[in-house]
Amino acid sequence: MANAAETAHAHDVAHGKAPHAHIPRVAIITCSDTRSMKEDTAGAALVALVQAEGWTVLDHTVVKDDRGQIGAAIVHATDDLDADVVLTCGGSGLSLRDVTPEATRDVCDRNVPGIAEAMRAYSLKITPHAMLSRALCMQRGRHLVVNLPGSEKAARENWEGIKPALPHAVSMMAGEGH
Repeated sequence: MANAAETAHAHDVAHGKAPHAHIPRVAIITCSDTRSMKEDTAGAALVALVQAEGWTVLDHTVVKDDRGQIGAAIVHATDDLDADVVLTCGGSGLSLRDVTPEATRDVCDRNVPGIAEAMRAYSLKITPHAMLSRALCMQRGRHLVVNLPGSEKAARENWEGIKPALPHAVSMMAGEGH
């Protein structure tokens, strides 16, 4: 089975378009008061899934469920590491400590609601609990920030729902057009 980068490349070639200019660069930020890198199975799974697509993982870190720390980690991933895509993992549910969407909104410029809607629609086919997600997808300049769930199972499912669109999103944000 072709990975998302291969599928996007084949689509572009079939439609007479130049292939995407570069391999997506991704940073993963797990937002949790209860997990360290050792216990972060969801973040580790995302690293493996991103690498399986042939994409580059620039960083994987764990920060506390703290709005300031999450925002600072997003800014570091975009401004310092130059990640095309930042995947946050956790903190998008209904717990009072879940502040990842708010932190994302604090440091990003533009909402990209279709990706968050696609994640929920994909997950609703699996569980009715998907409707409880407050996850966002936003742009910070030419960088995409996607809030994924904190459980490994849900993070994997949401990744599967959005990965086909990410190479095209990266290309568009880089000014490569449609």
